[in-house]
Amino acid sequence: MWSYRLTAPYTFERRELPAPEPESLADQQVLLRFEAAGICGSDLPGYRGTQGKLPGDTGACAAEMNGFPVHEIAGEVLASRHPHHRPGDRVVGWASGFDGLMGYVVADGNGLASYDPALTPAQAVGLQPLACVLYAFEQLPEIAGRRVAVIGQGSIGLLFSYVAKALGAAQVTGVDPVDRAPLAAAFGVDEMVRATSDRWVVHLSATDRPAIVIEAVGHQVATLSHAIEAAAFGGTVFYFGVPDDDSYPISMRTMLRNNLTLRSGVTLDRARMLCAADDFARDHPELLPNYITHTFSVDQVPAAFELACRPEPGRVKIAIADEGSPA
Repeated sequence: MWSYRLTAPYTFERRELPAPEPESLADQQVLLRFEAAGICGSDLPGYRGTQGKLPGDTGACAAEMNGFPVHEIAGEVLASRHPHHRPGDRVVGWASGFDGLMGYVVADGNGLASYDPALTPAQAVGLQPLACVLYAFEQLPEIAGRRVAVIGQGSIGLLFSYVAKALGAAQVTGVDPVDRAPLAAAFGVDEMVRATSDRWVVHLSATDRPAIVIEAVGHQVATLSHAIEAAAFGGTVFYFGVPDDDSYPISMRTMLRNNLTLRSGVTLDRARMLCAADDFARDHPELLPNYITHTFSVDQVPAAFELACRPEPGRVKIAIADEGSPA
């Protein structure tokens, strides 16, 4: 089977490996034939050669892992030791070993779910980040009728904006230094601010402060402080993503004086959330076609990652898809 491995920062090598045997599956595991994958912002530190916080990324060893660092995957079940997945099923979810860049992937079946067959596999991979966003909203107060701001309007931030508006937010403000104005209407953004978060928060008046602020940038320290500074009295801040640093300095004085709540956390109950994402996408059929803006073949993995590292106004989610030939 084909597989990719990072051999140096920004450098993938494609190689042939023996395919996993169905007999090697542990309890609850599933063997998938790769059909598509999505590139996530949390994949990029490993690609750049930086030690990130993904499972298996221990620095030098990460470059020795086949299939690393992709975890958003859609595929066909070839063999299963999980009660909810059968051979022939088309599923989407987590490549639990963060090793999704290979022709056959062994994954934890608890992080997979079937999806709407009307979706292409490339579109279906958008259900994985959507599941994470929906889980985050479950941790937040009621959205309907409230002002919401999302710092970062990349592939995750735009999903947060879309879902916030779909849940009835009175106003959704998106903040990003990249010009995302052409995407605003499609993703429910009422006010698209082209600015860094520090410049945005400086100009906020007391009446403009959102009740809920979502930090959807990740991999930065300062943006969390800006989110806290921006929140209205009694508001809630949600930090989303994989932090590259163990410690983030924040103003406890601001948290205390403004009676703020700070939330974060990884996505739990993954199969349920993937099903919720599938239901949400069925109710909003325009979302995933607008979300997946670029699709590359499995022969173009280096080009896909190169584009993922370059913020561009019209680029949202990047998918990698197999044309359908056997791995």
